[in-house]
Amino acid sequence: MGRIVVSEFITLDGVMEDPGGAEGTPGGGWAFKFQRGPAGDKYKLDELFAADALLLGRTTYQGFAQAWPNIKDEQGFAERMNGVKHYVVSNTLRDAEATWNNSQVIRGDVVAELTKLRAEPGGDLLVAGSRSLVQTLVANGLVDEYRLMVYPLILGGGKRLFGDHGVPTGLALQDVAPADDGVVMLTYRPIPATQ
Repeated sequence: MGRIVVSEFITLDGVMEDPGGAEGTPGGGWAFKFQRGPAGDKYKLDELFAADALLLGRTTYQGFAQAWPNIKDEQGFAERMNGVKHYVVSNTLRDAEATWNNSQVIRGDVVAELTKLRAEPGGDLLVAGSRSLVQTLVANGLVDEYRLMVYPLILGGGKRLFGDHGVPTGLALQDVAPADDGVVMLTYRPIPATQ
């Protein structure tokens, strides 16, 4: 499929947990306290339309599968979310297609399966949310690009994007774009270990 692109909402202190508030955590819903404006909305829309498929962990997949089929918008974001191919990484989920159309479960040796999928011709696999999956991807050198929408907020606690995976990874800044309310969109690519 080409590149694996990790796209996340994140606070200044690295928290990615519950930006929309659907999980009911104490600090949840923090992304809605800011207006990212037209530039932020366009960034997310362009990113989704440029991807060939979504790659999600089970928990994020189940939340998306419950929410997105019921959402309508004028920009076509919801239609694209519902229509694009969905890959869900799970050893417990049985029938993803019955839950959300155009979905396929990846199970077993996740690293081997995603390495094969990544090698197939095609465009980007876009990862959103899916903290455990992202940490597996990071630990195994499978992330080709990070797109972080950084919110000017310190939560002081919560699940962080980067865990203790034990693999130092240098990143090269590719782009910086401001949005409204102090939100900044950062794009990084891993620096190959030989550099």
